Amino acid sequence: MELDYQKDPSLLAKLIDGMPVGFFTVNELGEFVSWSDGATRITGYSREDVLGRSCTMLGAGQQKGFGSLPEILSAHSPSTADGVHRQEYKVLARDGRALQLHGSIRLLQDDQGKPKGAIGCFRDVTEFVLAYQKIEMLEEQTCHRDAFEQLIGASQPMQEVYRRLRLAAQTDVTAFISGEPGTGKETAARAIHSVSDRRAKPFIAVHCSAIPDPLLESELFGHVEGAFPGAVRDQVGMFEAADGGTLFLDEIEEVSPLLQLKLLRVLQEREIRRVGSDKPVPIDVRIIAATSKDVRELISRGEFREDFYYRIHVFDIRLPPLRDRREDVTLLANQFLSEISSRQVRAVNSFSRDAMQRLLDYDWPGNVRELRNAIEHAMTTVADNRITLFDLPSEIRNPSARRNFQRMPDGTRRIKSTAPATIPVDKLTPKQREERDQLLRVLEETGGNKTAAARILGFSRVTMWKKVSKYGID
Repeated sequence: MELDYQKDPSLLAKLIDGMPVGFFTVNELGEFVSWSDGATRITGYSREDVLGRSCTMLGAGQQKGFGSLPEILSAHSPSTADGVHRQEYKVLARDGRALQLHGSIRLLQDDQGKPKGAIGCFRDVTEFVLAYQKIEMLEEQTCHRDAFEQLIGASQPMQEVYRRLRLAAQTDVTAFISGEPGTGKETAARAIHSVSDRRAKPFIAVHCSAIPDPLLESELFGHVEGAFPGAVRDQVGMFEAADGGTLFLDEIEEVSPLLQLKLLRVLQEREIRRVGSDKPVPIDVRIIAATSKDVRELISRGEFREDFYYRIHVFDIRLPPLRDRREDVTLLANQFLSEISSRQVRAVNSFSRDAMQRLLDYDWPGNVRELRNAIEHAMTTVADNRITLFDLPSEIRNPSARRNFQRMPDGTRRIKSTAPATIPVDKLTPKQREERDQLLRVLEETGGNKTAAARILGFSRVTMWKKVSKYGID
């Protein structure tokens, strides 16, 4: 039996018709001249349905099927080295189904180079496209779920937080998050961003207290070359870097009144000016501000601009302290234990009864951050697969031995300065007062641990001892 397809073209036709791919040819008018069995199986259209008709007959909605021959040439990406045009097509099957096809078309030319038709093939990729879209949707849902899962808690106060976070994400208004240190204000801001229409754009966090005020303006707005000593080139600021996304301004109360005024203008005019330049730069940024202080009290003392406060305090979200949602302590502790033990590749998976009871009874002045640090501490001392009471930090094991903290009206803590100071408070220079306040803030964050505070501030233990003695910090 002769199996040479060059001598018997019917063999090639049988091969083509048996493939799970559709083949066709069109003339110079874009009318179907041939149509394979594979094309019929994919689309439902028989040869009788299509031969002699324009290839636009397969159009779906605004799509024109395979298009006319000129459209085939203009709508495709530039030819590859093999001269084949490739493109995705949306077409309607005979039964009305929308199909996604991947097609390849080669132009046929006569001896003078004029188009005389084209030959093409296509395969059905509808299921692949739908599967990919489903994967994308699941990934997006997982991303959003992960952002909210960082805010752990099933208590009623946290349910209200979740509700307000989702409401904030549905609009573009300025959100104002308040809460004691360690309650998770940045995590809440990230959750808003992750389910907002801006989620595909940057989320940039700026911790205002960590940047000296003269530098903060440049960090936020950017600067031009020569704007100040050391400005050797143009620098994009955080507002421009976050364009289209979200800018999170944490510890907004630390911004000076002068910079508050500039930020107020930015929020009103939706444009910034780099330091050293008068040229306005349009911005499209959603602002989320956060504070751990009573801003109204700061306003009454003249330390915060009232007009700026009302401009950023559009939609408020209050994060509850951990002591007001004690039912979440078990969830949080187990989550932190799981994360830390996985990271350290250790099989520590539970708490003893007295250890968990102590976690539930403790007041948690440092909130969620302090709880996480306590679990980190316990993981360095635990010898078995279960954390016991003796693995917890000493101030949690014995709360009566805690440092002498004073809780302020806004819920924050302040270390009492009862020891005699080398320099009386009313005699401190502005620079000394600023240094003293910084020491107090860092000591508050470290739970009164001077060694940890010295490490954060870059001091030796001797220098730290001298400074706390100088300012009468007990």
